[in-house]
Amino acid sequence: MTGHVRLAVDIGGTFTDLVLEAPERSISAKLLTTTDAPEVAVLEGVASILAEAGIEPVRVELAIHGTTLATNALIERKGATTALVVTDGFRDSIEIAYEHRFEQYDLYMERPEPLVPRWRRFSVPERLAADGSVLLPLDEKALLDLVPELRRAGVHAIAVCFLHSYAEPAHERRARDVLSAALPGVAITISSEVCPEIREYERMSTAVANAYVQPLMAGYLRRLESGLKEIGLDCPLLMMMSSGGVTTIDTAVAQPIRLVESGPAGGVILAQHIAAENGVARAISFDMGGTTAKLTLIDDLKPQHSRSFEVARQYRFLKGSGLPLRIPVIDMVEIGAGGGSIARVDELRRITVGPDSAGSQPGPACYGRGGAEPTVTDADVVLGRIDPAQFAGGKIRLAPKRAEAAIERAVGAPLGMACATAAAGIAEIVDENMACAARIHAVENGKDTGERTLIAFGGAAPLHAARLAEKLGIGRVIVPVGAGVGSAWGFLRAPLGYEVVRTRLMRLDAFDPEVLNRVFDEMRAEAEAVVRLGAPDEPLTEVRTAFMRYRGQGHEITVPLPSGRFGPDHRAELVSRFEAAYTTLFGRIIPKLEIEALSWTLALATDRPLPAVAAAPTATRTPEPAGTRRLFDAVTGAYAEARVWLRETLAPGMQLTGPAVIVESETATIVPAGFAAHINAPGQIVLERQEAWP
Repeated sequence: MTGHVRLAVDIGGTFTDLVLEAPERSISAKLLTTTDAPEVAVLEGVASILAEAGIEPVRVELAIHGTTLATNALIERKGATTALVVTDGFRDSIEIAYEHRFEQYDLYMERPEPLVPRWRRFSVPERLAADGSVLLPLDEKALLDLVPELRRAGVHAIAVCFLHSYAEPAHERRARDVLSAALPGVAITISSEVCPEIREYERMSTAVANAYVQPLMAGYLRRLESGLKEIGLDCPLLMMMSSGGVTTIDTAVAQPIRLVESGPAGGVILAQHIAAENGVARAISFDMGGTTAKLTLIDDLKPQHSRSFEVARQYRFLKGSGLPLRIPVIDMVEIGAGGGSIARVDELRRITVGPDSAGSQPGPACYGRGGAEPTVTDADVVLGRIDPAQFAGGKIRLAPKRAEAAIERAVGAPLGMACATAAAGIAEIVDENMACAARIHAVENGKDTGERTLIAFGGAAPLHAARLAEKLGIGRVIVPVGAGVGSAWGFLRAPLGYEVVRTRLMRLDAFDPEVLNRVFDEMRAEAEAVVRLGAPDEPLTEVRTAFMRYRGQGHEITVPLPSGRFGPDHRAELVSRFEAAYTTLFGRIIPKLEIEALSWTLALATDRPLPAVAAAPTATRTPEPAGTRRLFDAVTGAYAEARVWLRETLAPGMQLTGPAVIVESETATIVPAGFAAHINAPGQIVLERQEAWP
């Protein structure tokens, strides 16, 4: 049989997920991540899944990959030895940061340490004005004088960030040429390419982060590329980006910082398609894996996007407590709440969960791989949500006695609780942590969580989705087909795309359409050069936005822009669009204040139409359950018999009521008492609350 065969691979902190899509059958697999050499699990998984499907490697036409490796390197501080070269007098900008306390009343507030210590930060004479004109030429001799010091420091990567280089990159480009010639083999990042935007600290932080992870990511990606070819995959390898688009591996090697949220972004793409198939205008994408949980708001089938992101926060919910990155991202909130999140009792005798995770090694106590601390997965085993013999499709057999012992020792005994009650407390705390993160994220964006549909995927999300929905006042949950490897499925639906940004300050009362047209022409050419490498003939869609504010304000809001060429009449439309966006966020406008645009973005992508709304299926008789399982009910504080169905036996139109468990190879969906479930036309599980809210 012939036809398109595509492969998707998602590396998480705990699991590596694979999906093989072929005309004859589509199959998936979940393996433990090989942390020290991530490509090992990928190559083993690819060989295994191809053998299981009976498909020759040469038939695979496309491989798409997303990973959290860059994120983990930044969080764990396991990147390259990096140096920073800046304009004279600005050596400490990366440490001065915003010059404010993000936690005003905490006397012991901890700020994130810069990725580059002061002794590896250097400066050279040069200076540009804000408009890009040269005030002081670059001193190339001073630059060459740094070479011996850089060699002694043993640096493997260098970030160059000169003042106002976003307006004129000539000095940074020349510095890269000089340093590359003197230090062959050292990776060099210039801020004017990674982040050509105003605001020195964010630009510098982004450039440093890119340099910090570049040797690690370049080495990994090239090893993976070579390994796939060795097992017979001679197809393009594309990379998922944090913006929700897919790009070439060469672009990913040059700017690996764009991969920081690549795995979770694939999940949001999947949720967007699920929302379209179900005619859902307002949704929350809920992705809970082994290490973290990610939540994203989707309105009118469009996930929120942002130009800024923080990684490695010192304080989970506090902006400013992490390392800022100015990259195009799908706007999501991510917290340390996954299956591997560790539970403990704090000094106030409260159960706390996360943000640290047991990961894949040693893993939760029930894995039997040396882990001794209780985790969310251990709690789910004790509560009856996970079948120890069928975890990860039966490839990982769990030890429930180890889970019970860990929970009893670390939580039950200190609080005088029975093991089951302690496990229910762990689950309740992690669910509340996720609900709190979702509420805060929604409020910060001028939205709410009510009257939405929760779209749940990832290995742990279907286990916790119904309870999270209750906490958020949500009455409907959708669990897609292949939910346990949802992000990998999302990769196969993502467009190939690229986003470009330019800072060009323009007051709307002095609106110049010709200048703006030239800016967008330049951005279009840059983006198209990248996209056409992977899609030489496909039609492309263009999305343009502006970052605008009232004059005198310190920060901007995102404003969607019209397509086509700009003319004098567009000034009024830009004002109207800004005021509409401002009102959405703040509930009002400020009359008689001047409006200005600071930065402009252009996102170019291949056209990937969303699916049409699926027709309602005809009611079908539900088969008898495959068995029963003891499932702990937190409301009654006791175990109850829950019916168990195998997902592959449930066809569109079938219905069932809770308490029940729907089991599949990579996860299980919990249908609590008070919920009913039915299978819709695309085969997705739809949970709906039947009882009144408490």
